[in-house]
Amino acid sequence: MAVTASFLAELDEAVERGNPESCLRALWHAADILIAGTYSEEQIWTFGEVIGRLAQEIETSARAKLAGKLACSPNAPIELTRQMASDDCIDVAWPVLSQSQRLDTETLIACAKSKSQQHLLAISKRQAVPEAVTDVLVVRGSPEVVTSVASNIGANFSRSGFLHLVRRSEGDSILAESVGFRKDIPRHLFHQLIAKASEEVRQKLQKERPDIETQIHNVVVDVTGAIHARFGPTSKDYFTAKRTVAKLHERGELTEDKIFELAHSLKFNETTVALSLLCGLPTDVAERALIEKDREPALILAKSLDFSWPTTMALLFLGAANFRITAGELERLKLDFHRLTVKACREVLTIYRTRKEEAFGGSFQQSRRSI
Repeated sequence: MAVTASFLAELDEAVERGNPESCLRALWHAADILIAGTYSEEQIWTFGEVIGRLAQEIETSARAKLAGKLACSPNAPIELTRQMASDDCIDVAWPVLSQSQRLDTETLIACAKSKSQQHLLAISKRQAVPEAVTDVLVVRGSPEVVTSVASNIGANFSRSGFLHLVRRSEGDSILAESVGFRKDIPRHLFHQLIAKASEEVRQKLQKERPDIETQIHNVVVDVTGAIHARFGPTSKDYFTAKRTVAKLHERGELTEDKIFELAHSLKFNETTVALSLLCGLPTDVAERALIEKDREPALILAKSLDFSWPTTMALLFLGAANFRITAGELERLKLDFHRLTVKACREVLTIYRTRKEEAFGGSFQQSRRSI
């Protein structure tokens, strides 16, 4: 430690007295010693202060070289790493953003929100990308960025992040394939993806992922929005949700307040199972009712259960694209909701239960005309 302190003191003196050439030599010498040694965080911080001062006046090419040296080092000074990651020059920022394990999530989020698409692309290629970071990438990123992070097995996505991936994959076969290959995609979103994907994409997914072949075959694509005939094997998350909600139902705790809580918390699987139990419908029917572009099925389910408008809104937002509904559309849905009657909506469900061979959407459209 004493030797290191003495060496750093000499470097500090070189900064004060040296010319650009000698400072540059000192910079590389300091960087090499830092990378090769074992130091405490306090010592690394001191190295960072000195190297940072030495690097202030060097050319871009030299800064890029320094970033490349420190990107893979566990001894990289944290503050200096943050500065390089935020550098507007992508040659400097790229190695740090794509490789450094010394970068904190907050810095990655800040760069993802404010820097260029090349900066975002570098982040998308990290060995591990946290949900909070991918949430920004899938919204702000270019098609190249989004496809890159979707293909990264080390990237983690939130439910909202997956929803954005599915929405953005419409008409983009390359992205649709990348999203479809992910084994962590929620079941209901996978079915949305398959329903909208081209035949070529479905064939590629079926070839590359034999584990989902049954699901792909069982998804019935209907551009009019009718219910899927049946779904494939459910996910582990779905079974967990079913157990949890079933216990609530058995204890008589599956109330409107509980439905509101589940929907407001964006717990799609739990909300779907709850509606299925309360309405006496197959789970896949309740699922499609929530995500149907024609929002009326969700309105009818909610009214049949005599739910209030706030609870109904929570269900509508849960199934809406990006969880967003325009003010104008929301007002129209509110008027439609209040025009419906509990009795008529329950009759719609009765009609469906007695015509199970018919598609859910078709039954609702037919029953709507009678209402």
